[in-house]
Amino acid sequence: MATDTGLGTDVVERSVSFVSDGLRLSGHLREPADGQPLPALVFTGPFSGVKEQVVGTYATRLADAGYVTLAFDHRNFGESEGEPRQHEDSAGKLADLRDAVSWLSAREGVDPARIGVVGVCLGGGYALRFAGFDPRVSALATVAGGYNDPAAMRAGMGADSYRGVLRSMLDIAAEDQRSGSTSYVAAVAPEGEEAVMGGAEPFEYYGTERSTSPGWVNRVTRTSVYELLTADLARGADFISPTPWLLVHGRTDAYCSPDGAQATFDRASDPKRLVWLDTTNHIDLYDVPEFVEPAIAEITAWFNKHL
Repeated sequence: MATDTGLGTDVVERSVSFVSDGLRLSGHLREPADGQPLPALVFTGPFSGVKEQVVGTYATRLADAGYVTLAFDHRNFGESEGEPRQHEDSAGKLADLRDAVSWLSAREGVDPARIGVVGVCLGGGYALRFAGFDPRVSALATVAGGYNDPAAMRAGMGADSYRGVLRSMLDIAAEDQRSGSTSYVAAVAPEGEEAVMGGAEPFEYYGTERSTSPGWVNRVTRTSVYELLTADLARGADFISPTPWLLVHGRTDAYCSPDGAQATFDRASDPKRLVWLDTTNHIDLYDVPEFVEPAIAEITAWFNKHL
């Protein structure tokens, strides 16, 4: 369907699909009506998130700015295929990004020499890790990123505690194997109840009408925690140069550490740019215009320069 997004640019928006490791992945493609090959952006977003939520917000705004954008559901989530459902698969997400770039690069109307990646929240970490090892990516932007680093997690938790949690996750995986079932836990829950993303702040976004989406389900596999603890996403910083990297982060963020963002940024070589925004919490950069708009402006300027 053709939609006027309100900023004077006609954008054609359509549902699309592509295949990764034999799985059909569902996405939303937004194409400015320009008539010539354009730079294009692939998006990856928060843990448990789907294409209609945070990545949809950023993809819509950047399509308004003149970029072809692809926001999609990673395997096991939303409208995409994959089992078990709502399971975090860190290696699978990197493969999804690989095949998203391949599919998008082959589209008529896309300049394959000008492909960028945008990652928000945990997707920031995946985007960094992916772009660090895929030279087809010409520029990168990450927002409120979770740059998971197993060494940092072990240091923060203590070695014995870290190994203990890993063992408990593997015990759950073994029991699931024996029983033929999958153990689940809530993704978010009201304060005091068990959830992978505990606390009031994630619930304020995912547990209310604020992010209502038919594709989002409030549960994840318990063994998703093992994936989060072992995925070395910060490693991408060591390999991202010479790909230009823009990092946008909030000064106040209880879920994706500003110190962790700074430490990851410091590992990268130029060209790079770090922008701090005076947020009040992590989810300010999901949908609050006061913070999303300056983030979009920084991303647009970055890609205008480097794509």
